Amino acid sequence: MSNDTNTPKNRPTHRVYSVTPDSEGNSKWTEIGAAWPHKDGQGFNLKLTALPAAGAGMVLRIATAKKGGAR
Repeated sequence: MSNDTNTPKNRPTHRVYSVTPDSEGNSKWTEIGAAWPHKDGQGFNLKLTALPAAGAGMVLRIATAKKGGAR
């Protein structure tokens, strides 16, 4: 696994979310990490800053600019 995921040209292309239902039946999405594609396009490297709750789903979504222009 490469350690060059912090350089500007290697910003993550995807975000990792933990998804759990709340008491009203809605889904609560919590960002728990980021993902970078392998050079061969056959997989991803994941860096998690937290683990999903027991029984939670995990979702990988394309990274988009956050409010304020940050990624």
